[in-house]
Amino acid sequence: MSTITRLETETRMSQAVIHNGVVYLAGQVGETGSTVAEQTASALAEVDRLLALAGTDKTRILSAQIILADIATFAEMNAVWDAWVAPGHAPARATIEGKLAAPEYLVEIIVTAAVA
Repeated sequence: MSTITRLETETRMSQAVIHNGVVYLAGQVGETGSTVAEQTASALAEVDRLLALAGTDKTRILSAQIILADIATFAEMNAVWDAWVAPGHAPARATIEGKLAAPEYLVEIIVTAAVA
């Protein structure tokens, strides 16, 4: 039986789950800032932190899903994303518009990565 490791587990969810050499992150929202750019930077910093905790980094991201509260902010989010993603290591990615858990959230980012 393969091991499942859960990181930062609470009653409802874990922030990361590692299984068979893959880490699955919970959706990360921008906890700080009032603009999409600020919230994207905040969410990506949390992605970096959780990946490090799982023993990997952004160069090992396999896929990303990005949810924007307003798709009109796509270019603003992309400006931050493009500066953050490691050159030559762009993951498969999808971006959609959707209603997020609270009205103050403008972006949510979900990633899956290979463990280093």
